[in-house]
Formats: sequence, C-alpha cells, structure tokens
Amino acid sequence: MPTARHITLVHEQSEFAESRAAEKAETARQSAIAARTVASHSENAEDCVSLLAMLGLDALAGKLAGVSATPEH
Repeated sequence: MPTARHITLVHEQSEFAESRAAEKAETARQSAIAARTVASHSENAEDCVSLLAMLGLDALAGKLAGVSATPEH
C-alpha cells in the first residue's frame, strides 16, 4: 500500500473520531438542558425523578458545569 494512501486513511479515521466526540459532547449538553428543563417544571422531587425516568434522562446530567439553563435557538 502506498504511503500516501495510508496517511489519507489515518486522517479520515481521525476526522471520524473527532466527529463522534463532538456528537457525544452535544448529546450530553442537550441532555443536561433537558434535565434542567424537566426539573424546573416539576412539582416536587418525586415528580422530577419520575419524569426524568420516563424520558430516559439522568438527574445528574443537569448538573454539568457550564451548561445554560435555557436551550439555544
């Protein structure tokens, strides 16, 4: 296999890994915003836990540092 071809494949794999990492970070950010939104609309702690469970969200997700409480438009 020529060297140029090998370098191209490594570069493409690196770009793919970067894209997956960015997607994972964005999903975590959106989950944190969703968890905070649910918490702000819940009537009490039990209601919040129940709603988060129904939506498949983690209660700790909303505690991520640097996450805005309001979704971006």
